[in-house]
Amino acid sequence: MSETDSVIELTNVTRSFPGPPEVQALKSVNISIGRGDYVSIVGPSGSGKSTLLNVLGLLDRPSVGEYRLDGVSTASLDDDARAALRARTIGFVFQAFHLLPRRTVLDNVLLSTLYSGVPRAERMPRAREALDRVGLGHRLGFLPTTLSGGERQRVAVARAVTASPHVILADEPTGNLDATTSSEVMDLFEELNRDGLTLVVITHDPVVAGRAGRSIRIDDGRVSEL
Repeated sequence: MSETDSVIELTNVTRSFPGPPEVQALKSVNISIGRGDYVSIVGPSGSGKSTLLNVLGLLDRPSVGEYRLDGVSTASLDDDARAALRARTIGFVFQAFHLLPRRTVLDNVLLSTLYSGVPRAERMPRAREALDRVGLGHRLGFLPTTLSGGERQRVAVARAVTASPHVILADEPTGNLDATTSSEVMDLFEELNRDGLTLVVITHDPVVAGRAGRSIRIDDGRVSEL
């Protein structure tokens, strides 16, 4: 896979935390994720999943190795440049939704457009379109606290895709949902993936992981393809 075909490229990435003793949360990790891929990353608690997510999301830096995101080598970027690259390239979906409780559904989705380079005139149409896409066009003025867990996660997905990112990083996106609602959210992810969006889902749930086209296991900081 060439760099032009991959949106995520980790090469010999190690992330160490000082001790004593020093802890290597990631150990010589090599991962290549192509445009349009649907990848799950699975592993037990303490395996390095959260550290890997932070590196992939440009929330943390490798101690050793190279991370190229959308063809850009991130090692030499300062914090502002990393934030700008993250805003225009990555959409995040979290287990805990992270919606602002006193802002409407529409306002929550609009917030994602403020720092991602979306022209002002396009922000409202994009937010409405994203909410229609996830089946919540009739909930624009509702507060998140009045919605079900599944609806709140759909709002979070709409927020993540509004700025047209190249990749979605989803961290345990079904962790707070029942089995039926979890399946509905994963159906939505698959629909987005069929339209060309790259998805990386970090999960401990084998059912969720099994729905991805590829699965990568992480254990004690080392990764292997399943």
